[in-house]
Amino acid sequence: MISIDVLIESSLWEAPSGDENEAYEVLARSCVDAVWKQLDLPQQETELSLVLTDDASIRAINAQWRNKDKATNVLSFPAFDIAPGDAPGPMLGDIIIARETVEREAVEENKSFDQHLHHMIVHGLLHLLGYDHEDDEEAEEMEGLEREILHALAIPDPYTVHSTDNEND
Repeated sequence: MISIDVLIESSLWEAPSGDENEAYEVLARSCVDAVWKQLDLPQQETELSLVLTDDASIRAINAQWRNKDKATNVLSFPAFDIAPGDAPGPMLGDIIIARETVEREAVEENKSFDQHLHHMIVHGLLHLLGYDHEDDEEAEEMEGLEREILHALAIPDPYTVHSTDNEND
């Protein structure tokens, strides 16, 4: 069983149900289950931390750990380095997501916030499982997996450009 710990660091993450931790844990669980099924990973005891924060916090983390002084949508910090396809250890690591950036990207890409959040969790989880997008071949593999996993969750291809009603005006 994969244990998911949700830490909400920003009030911007208020859930419609009023129970933020439960709502985001359910969402994360659907992503984890879809990733596990797609990658055909064995069921085992492991832990995942999902930190829901804001742009200021993720900017500070990004500057400290990646020398990039800017906000980003998602950061992943694996507990252990593993190769794609390997079973994870007792701890997967941390996924940190910034509300304002994810919200802004969803609007810019004409996606629902919920769909984009699913994508960010899947993306972060794939990083924890050893996948990357540092070169074209890695990016193609990772994006292909993201498409398949999100499709299983009934979420459209995140890499398709969605048109808006005013595009031809």
